[in-house]
Amino acid sequence: MELPSLLACARGEVPADLLLTGASLMDVCSGAVRRTDIAVSGAHVAGLGPGYRGREVIDLDGRFVCPGLIDAHVHLESSLVRPREFARAVVPRGVTCVVSNPHEIANVLGVAGIRWMQADAAESPLSVLVTVPSCVPATRLSTSGAELSEADLVSLRDAPLTVGLGEVMDYLGVGAGAEKLLWEIDLFRGLPLDGHAPGLSGPLLQAYVAAGPSSEHECTTLEEAREKLALGMTIFLREGSVARNLQALLPLVTPAAERRLCFCTDDRQPADLTGEGSVDHLIRCAVASGVPPLLALRLATLNVAEHYRLHDRGAVTPGRRADLVVFRDPASFQAEMVFQGGRLVARGGRLTQRGAADLPGEGSDGVVRGTIHIDWDQVSFRIPARSGPVRVIDTTPGQLLTEVILLEPKTADGEAVADPARDLLKLAVIERHRGSGRTGLGLVRGLGLRRGAIAGTIAHDHHNLVVLGADDVSMGTAARAVGACGGGLAAARGAELLALLPLPLAGLMSDRPIEEVQDGLASLLAAARALGSPLPDPFMALSFLALEVIPGLKLTDLGLVDVTAGKIVPLYTGEDPP
Repeated sequence: MELPSLLACARGEVPADLLLTGASLMDVCSGAVRRTDIAVSGAHVAGLGPGYRGREVIDLDGRFVCPGLIDAHVHLESSLVRPREFARAVVPRGVTCVVSNPHEIANVLGVAGIRWMQADAAESPLSVLVTVPSCVPATRLSTSGAELSEADLVSLRDAPLTVGLGEVMDYLGVGAGAEKLLWEIDLFRGLPLDGHAPGLSGPLLQAYVAAGPSSEHECTTLEEAREKLALGMTIFLREGSVARNLQALLPLVTPAAERRLCFCTDDRQPADLTGEGSVDHLIRCAVASGVPPLLALRLATLNVAEHYRLHDRGAVTPGRRADLVVFRDPASFQAEMVFQGGRLVARGGRLTQRGAADLPGEGSDGVVRGTIHIDWDQVSFRIPARSGPVRVIDTTPGQLLTEVILLEPKTADGEAVADPARDLLKLAVIERHRGSGRTGLGLVRGLGLRRGAIAGTIAHDHHNLVVLGADDVSMGTAARAVGACGGGLAAARGAELLALLPLPLAGLMSDRPIEEVQDGLASLLAAARALGSPLPDPFMALSFLALEVIPGLKLTDLGLVDVTAGKIVPLYTGEDPP
C-alpha cells in the first residue's frame, strides 16, 4: 500500500484513481444501505462520500455495491480444472478471494504440488489464500503419494499466503492427544485452525475443541451445528456438489448467532460452478429462504474476513482492498462488474483480461504430470466366497456419511460377486502412487448401477484409483482406461469404454478450459445414467467412498475402514481382524 498517496486521496487533495459515483452501498459493518461515492486509490478504498474527484469515473446510477465475496473453505482441485481456470469461472460471479485447502494435491505430490497450485493461481485475478493441509496423509489407514514433514509444515506456515492450518481431520487422534497432531496444532497456534469433525459430539468433541480447531464445515444437522456453535466454533454453512447442507442449517442464521457463521462451497464441480455458481449461489439460496440480503452478504464477506483475520478485506471501508461487486438486485444477486484491488477484472459475466486457457505457463506443468504408477499384474478384483454375512458400505444420497449394514453376498464360482438386483456393487481401491498393485475390495449399496462400471483417480484424500462395478470385466476396462491417460474419470461396459475424461494434472485436474471439462463430465454422467445410476453425479459420490475420516464405513487400498473405531476391519464378519 502506498500510504501517503492513499491518505492524500482520502483527504481529497488528489484525485482518486477510480471514483464510483451514485453507489448504493451494502454496508456489512453497520447493516445499512446508503447512497455514496467510493474513491479508490491504487488497490484500496480511500474514502466514502461526496466531494471526491477521480481520474476515472463510473456512474453506477444507484446500483448496489458490496465487498468482494470470500469462500471460507474450498478445494480448488474439486473443480477438475487448474486454479487459474477456476478463477475464470468464479471471479465474474463476484468471488474475489477464496480460502483454499490444497490437501488434495498435497496427498499426491506434497509441497511441490502446493507450490504449483499457488504459482498457477498467481496468474489469475483471484486472491487464493491457503490453509496449510493438516494430516497429510489423512490417516495411516490408506496410502498417499506424499507426506508433509515437520520441516514442510514450518516452511508452509511462514509462506506469505498462509492464513491458518487446514481442516484437522484426524479428530480421534486429536481427542486422544496424539503427539504428532498436537505438535502440528502447536506449530500453528495463534493462527486460525480449521476443524473437520463430522458427527462428533460429547466429551470427545469437548477435547477436540479444547485442542484448538475453531471452525467446522461438516455439520449436517441443526443439532450438531448448535452443539459446536455453543462450544465457540465458527460454523461454515456448506453447499457443495455432493454435500448440500445449506438448507438444513439456514435456521442458524439469526441475529444472535449470525456473526459466527460463514458460507463455503468445499467441493464444487464444473456444471455447478458454471450453472448455479459459487458463493453467489449460496447468497441467492439464503435470500430465497428468507435471510435478509445484507445479512446473507455478511456471511460471504465480513464474517469470513474476521474469522481468518483478513483485516484488509471483507468490507468497503477506507484502507481496505477495493475488492468490489456491482449488481442491480440484492434478492437475485448477479454480479455486473467485479473489481479486484481497484481493477475492473470482470464485466457482464466475463473476465476483462485474456481467458485462462490462453495464459502462458503450461511449461511448468511437468511436476504434476505422470503421477499414475500401477502394477496391473498385481491387481485383482476377485473376492473369495466365505460363509456368513459381509460388511457393506451403505450410502445416503446427498451426504458423505455412510453406514455399515450386514448382508449375505451373492456368490458364483467360489467368489462373492456384485448383485445389481439388490443394488449391491463391488468397490475396489487400487494404490496408484507407488506401483504396489495393492487393492482394497468391498461392497457398496446406494449408487444404483445396473450394469458396467465407473472409475476415477479422485478418491479423497489419498486419491488412489477407485472403481465401482457390476462385473469385474467392466471394472478392469474402466480402471485401465483411467490409468492409461494419466488419471481421470471413466465409464465402461464389458470391454467397451463408454466415456473418458482425462485429468492429467496430478490425476485430479484437466489442462483444458472448464467448458470442455464440463462437456466431458456431462458425457460421463450420461454414460453412468445409461448404466443405471439414478444419482446426479455418481463420480462425486464415488470419490468420497474412500475417505476414511468421515464415518462410518469406508474403503481404502488397505481394506475396509471402521472410521469411528479408527481401524481396518475384515469384509466378512466371521473373519479375524487383519
